[in-house]
Amino acid sequence: MPEVGNLSNKQGETAGSPLNETQLAKLLGQHLASLQAAGLTHLPKCSGEQAFNLDQLHSAKPSDTDPPPLPNYSATGDNPEKPESANTDPPTVSAALPTSQIKESPRPAYNSPPSSNSPTQTAAPDFLASEGLPTDQRQAALNVLRDEISQCTKCVDLAKLRTQTVFGVGSPTARLVFVGEAPGADEDRIGEPFVGEAGRLLDKILTACKLQRENIFILNTIKCRPPGNRNPSQDELSNCWGYAERQLEIIQPEFICCLGSVAARTLLKTTQSLGKLRKQFHSYRGSRVLVTYHPAYLLRTPSAKRHVWEDMKMLMKEMGVELPN
Repeated sequence: MPEVGNLSNKQGETAGSPLNETQLAKLLGQHLASLQAAGLTHLPKCSGEQAFNLDQLHSAKPSDTDPPPLPNYSATGDNPEKPESANTDPPTVSAALPTSQIKESPRPAYNSPPSSNSPTQTAAPDFLASEGLPTDQRQAALNVLRDEISQCTKCVDLAKLRTQTVFGVGSPTARLVFVGEAPGADEDRIGEPFVGEAGRLLDKILTACKLQRENIFILNTIKCRPPGNRNPSQDELSNCWGYAERQLEIIQPEFICCLGSVAARTLLKTTQSLGKLRKQFHSYRGSRVLVTYHPAYLLRTPSAKRHVWEDMKMLMKEMGVELPN
């Protein structure tokens, strides 16, 4: 009998010791029983030999060398001492199949339990989830861009006067991106777009549209506050708009909503008025663009709120979101 190395038997022999026929038969029997418990029913045959039917393990007469029957433990491995309550017999293969074919029963998917140390995250609704690059890759790219923008001094005067740059906020996989004009005093102080009075009005619009900031993305045409909250100059837009374009390239939104004429004209490269750009979808690098009034304009002209509501209903309909009339 040849020696079998790197094995130890139940009787306490050291690894590398020769196994007698009884011990080897026991190990072989345990191995075959394990295969059967995993769902195998036949082993392939060699030339001139008959396929070995694992069901013979049940029909064969038990002997001292036969291993005890093995229970079919749960695939999750929660408790190896407790077998599943379901039927533990291995699945059988149809007689129509060749006896030399090995069949393995489907294995249940294993879902790792959430870590108790991990914070609970709320998944975005299906209508807000965007396909494309994995989330971690998009977020990493946005983080690199954020760091680059924070060091920008292209607009010397704005760089000297700013408290901080205002990069943007939201989901890196958002289907919808809102593009505003420029940071104001509150945005410059906090570092987040639309946090002042206009921002609170925007939040009300989002709530009415069943949207949340964490499931969309909000950015501005430029990242620094112009003095006195004036409109960005053409030079400032030329220096900074490339950053917004790179954000949109990373996020790959399906929809873009331009808030105000500055955002609309900059993104669409047009001189048309906001009134002519409304009530229709435009195209920007594969994204569908809708134009509406800036929330700051609504604070000065409350009668325009109904027009914004019409625009948002049009946008939400295209996104598959049902809103009240």
